[in-house]
Amino acid sequence: MNLEFQSERLTFIPLSEAEVPAVFALHALAEVAAFNTIGVPENEASTRLILAQKLDPENKDHLGWALYDKENSFIGEIGLIFAPKRFKKAEISYTIHPDHWEKGYATEAAKKVIEQAFNRFLLHRIEAGVAVQNEKSIRVLEKLGMKREGRHREILPLISGWSDNFSYALLLSDYKQVKR
Repeated sequence: MNLEFQSERLTFIPLSEAEVPAVFALHALAEVAAFNTIGVPENEASTRLILAQKLDPENKDHLGWALYDKENSFIGEIGLIFAPKRFKKAEISYTIHPDHWEKGYATEAAKKVIEQAFNRFLLHRIEAGVAVQNEKSIRVLEKLGMKREGRHREILPLISGWSDNFSYALLLSDYKQVKR
């Protein structure tokens, strides 16, 4: 199955060993690390361990893509973690390099992955979690038509301490309405 695709301004390449240095550098940036819930990697080796499931081409439960702009510059990464098949859902996550914030790349990337999730992988539901202080990511999720479903208290281990998390979701029926 070819998992490479494009949006208007972005190319989505399945994560591989080649992207580990770029992903490490991205997650080591202070602005990115502030909301990093998987832990800030200490080096490329620890980044490789964090990404292990997404780097494994045989693993269909964790998909990850490196994002490249039209100049072939790495601008971030995005992924889906699938629940057991009977639930027909996945959680989306994304990280964009701060040099590319406020340019619509996160929204464009997430929109394209959601399109793939519903049309290619035939999912029923896409979920996302976001720290309540992460206003930029909250705006992205809401632009995508995702609905806030709840708040989990002190669930995210951030550098600044425990943070509350908003839960968002988009159902296939929501997606069909938003697409009109």
